[in-house]
Amino acid sequence: MTVNGAEAEVLRRLESNGFKAYLVGGCVRDRLMGRPVHDVDIATSALPEEVMAVFSDMRTIPTGLKHGTVTVICGGSQYEITTFRIDGGYTDSRRPDSVQFTPDIREDLARRDFTMNAIAMDADGSVVDPFGGEEDIRRSVIRCVGEPERRFTEDALRILRGVRFASQLGFTIEAETERAMLSLRGRLDLISRERVREEFDKLLCGTNCVEALLRYREIIAQIIPEIEPCFGFDQHSHYHRYDVYSHIVHTIEAVPDSDLLLRRTMFFHDIGKPPMFTMDESGEGHFKGHAGLSAEMAETIMERLRYDRRTIERTSQLVRRHSDKIKTERQIKRLVGELGLDGFRQLMAVKTADNSAKNDFVTADNELFADYCRTAERLVAEGSCLQLSQLAVSGKDMLTLGLKGRAVGEALRELLDKVIDGELPNEKNALTDYIRGKIND
Repeated sequence: MTVNGAEAEVLRRLESNGFKAYLVGGCVRDRLMGRPVHDVDIATSALPEEVMAVFSDMRTIPTGLKHGTVTVICGGSQYEITTFRIDGGYTDSRRPDSVQFTPDIREDLARRDFTMNAIAMDADGSVVDPFGGEEDIRRSVIRCVGEPERRFTEDALRILRGVRFASQLGFTIEAETERAMLSLRGRLDLISRERVREEFDKLLCGTNCVEALLRYREIIAQIIPEIEPCFGFDQHSHYHRYDVYSHIVHTIEAVPDSDLLLRRTMFFHDIGKPPMFTMDESGEGHFKGHAGLSAEMAETIMERLRYDRRTIERTSQLVRRHSDKIKTERQIKRLVGELGLDGFRQLMAVKTADNSAKNDFVTADNELFADYCRTAERLVAEGSCLQLSQLAVSGKDMLTLGLKGRAVGEALRELLDKVIDGELPNEKNALTDYIRGKIND
């Protein structure tokens, strides 16, 4: 398995200057598995200043000289090149307090998290694998390099990375590694929320996320404790075949693993159910108002995990509307006006995924959701007035009629409601006459 392209040029240039150089980590793992390779990391015996000298004719960036890393731009791609090193202690549970450079690739590989990521490959495709990573890949096993407790104490994010790899690769986590992950999960509280968020998003988009989320739910609850009340919560509903948490997890697999927004929405869509539970005289469970509470909880959790404002708003909007009962074209108009056509399609996908994890008879409604999408597309194509910006009047017209401040927006929203309900035509004279009449009353 020969290395080709710009990465081979980088390796061979280092080798021709008397240094050892290898591809390392995930790019080797993915190459051995026949998966697409994205980020390429290179380890070398060259010191950072020697790396910069070797590539003096190319653009180099001193990314992290303290930790031995230089970024080289070659063939339009970036390559992080790091000197073989031994890490010191990890008092911040993130980065080593100090590093010691070493000429031995095996010592460098010994500091890595899992055996499948502790494999090196040179330009000729020869592999250095001192910890049995290739065999673990063949066996689909995730196993720590050395003592699991030490690896997770050094950097607790590795606990969540283990779950993420199980989700993405469908691998089984080796027993000792799994025990250490579960017993040390409290250390995830020491990790920055941004790093947790990145791993959580990747986990949700894994092709095996259902198994990972169900088996390692205690780890998920460590980073999102609000989910724990959903564990094993019996819904007592003839619509449902799962408890609340299992339902949530099974809805996630009903949307494409490439759609992070929808997968995240499904994770949060019913998180507010337990506090809203009531049971009627017949023993049927109800969760009135859970969508609104779930949206509020999603916002709080996502703010804590440092999501950007637009992502938070879009996710909570879909969560808030996911249980809306849609029966009329007017409702479709209002939802398209609020969400936009793409957002409406996303909402229908959310409702479809929600039904997919209920009892079979409920899925009959999924055909209705497809019809609603066609109706929404027709309304948009016809140029129906669905948003304030489409009204035949503006705020300036309301000011001309004598309205001020908050009354301007209230008048425009009332007019939009009247137009959507078919009570007024979207014509300037009709709309201004209506407001003028209200002013004069």
